[in-house]
Amino acid sequence: MARKVAKKTSTKRSKTPAKRPAPKKPNLKSQISDVKSNGQLQTIGRYLIERLQHYGVTDMFGIPGDFVLHFYGMLEESPINVVGCTREDNAGYAADAYARVNGLGAVCVTYCVGGLSLCNSIAGAFAEKSPVVVISGAPGIAERQNDPLLHHRVRDFNTQREVFEKITIAGASLDDPLTAFREIDRCLEAAVRYKRPVYLEIPRDRVDAPALYPHEPLVTHLQSNEEALQASLAEATAKIQAAKQPVIIAGVEIHRFALREQVLKLAESSNIPMSATLLGKSVVSEKHPLYLGVYEGAMGRQSVTEFVESSDCVILLGTFMTDINLGIYTAHLDPSKAIYVTSENLRIGHHHFHDVLLTDFVTGLANAKLKAKPKSSIPKRKDRPVGIYDDADPVTIASLFDHINSVIDDGMVVVADVGDSLFSASDLTIHKHTEFLSPAYYTSMGFAIPAAVGVQTADKNLRPLVLVGDGAFQMTCLELSTSVRNGHNPIVVVLNNKGYTTERFLQDGPFNDILNWEYHRMPDLLGDGWGFEVNTVGELHQSMKAAIANKDAFTLLNVHLRPDDISPALERLANRMSKTI
Repeated sequence: MARKVAKKTSTKRSKTPAKRPAPKKPNLKSQISDVKSNGQLQTIGRYLIERLQHYGVTDMFGIPGDFVLHFYGMLEESPINVVGCTREDNAGYAADAYARVNGLGAVCVTYCVGGLSLCNSIAGAFAEKSPVVVISGAPGIAERQNDPLLHHRVRDFNTQREVFEKITIAGASLDDPLTAFREIDRCLEAAVRYKRPVYLEIPRDRVDAPALYPHEPLVTHLQSNEEALQASLAEATAKIQAAKQPVIIAGVEIHRFALREQVLKLAESSNIPMSATLLGKSVVSEKHPLYLGVYEGAMGRQSVTEFVESSDCVILLGTFMTDINLGIYTAHLDPSKAIYVTSENLRIGHHHFHDVLLTDFVTGLANAKLKAKPKSSIPKRKDRPVGIYDDADPVTIASLFDHINSVIDDGMVVVADVGDSLFSASDLTIHKHTEFLSPAYYTSMGFAIPAAVGVQTADKNLRPLVLVGDGAFQMTCLELSTSVRNGHNPIVVVLNNKGYTTERFLQDGPFNDILNWEYHRMPDLLGDGWGFEVNTVGELHQSMKAAIANKDAFTLLNVHLRPDDISPALERLANRMSKTI
């Protein structure tokens, strides 16, 4: 682990020092009430809200319940905006997307029936390194006496906390005023340090529990081992300098740790071409002259795959090499020719280095005075082939994504759900950085609609273009009501192929069929928004034009597709796998 250096941030102390409780059995009723922060009594609930604000959280998602109602009341009186969702797992998806745009997100629910409903979305945030603070209410400490059978309880009072231990990087029960304030600091710091979710459980009779003495936030600053850092940089720069065809593959951690400028500096100063993983798509503008495209094994474009896999020095920066990123293991990368660095590992060839921070290593590479590679060695990027279609032609995956690619602008963020929505979107050209979101590793269906709520809550200037299959849409579509309540205006494109097409590709059967809804009538149900049924290319162009012009509410395009129509990316994968089976 990297070395820690602890420093205290300054906070206001009360003029009257807090008296310490008697060493025997502290009684909360007799605690001193003059420990204040910002002129108010410093309590566990208030302190948690203050620290969230310190980290830039201005909005929180969730659903209230009796064990967390008191904390919700405190939130209502605070500057934090609470966004009520229709389901707890949707609130988790929204908080995940909010964290990807904002840097940290938060979700607040009640005990067990709320918290356990969050598990899937928080597991996805953990897998894809998205820092979400889970706040759950819990039965009061006083009402747990004699082990009563309280509602929402499962097995014992620790069950929910133990479940979340498996899908968060840190957690705590804020049941003791002696430790709660430090535990809040520890968990929030872990979320920011590791870019993963954390869990805080607050018993309802501890929300107003006062600090027993004035508390100052403890901030830990991590530092690399200087000798290890310099040794790794020396070996990495020598390897890059000796290479004839180096290439950068930028991954999701470049998003999470805000290292885009350093990666661009390294690429531009040395004329090194850049690629990205599917999970890291839009880590840099895909219009950058050094950008090659998404590298994802057989699912990627052949020109990108060939260039990357023929490179004599592959620089993997913040990249998690998952089966999806590797095109279901159809990729071929030689570890001896790779520089591989994440927040958890650093390997150069077959040499491993420890106690080196990702930020320090990437910054060091960017600042290294490397001799620029000849510009002639940079392959010319091939634009997506665009088909020619008549207005009367039925819409296909190809014609749909050709048109989507032509209408994407700088103010849009593409939110792709799982399935061919994701695989098709891999070929889109994203104009700016951090304007593509998807569950590209954990691949949980239903992510996109609630994620659009999180995106637009985090940045009202971003307009989500949501790409979602009909199966995924049926799972979480009612979160559009939250978009209506909050005045959001996403453009939702439902790829309606009457079932789970990606699963049909793996194993066909009637279990992949679903009921065909009239998706374009969703505005009738919600009392707002526009809906269009799309069968032809002409109808697609007209409805998309209307959707872009409609800035007052959501627009939904119900795009009918053949059940056997698949994206070029999925077809490329099928062709490659057919040669190896």
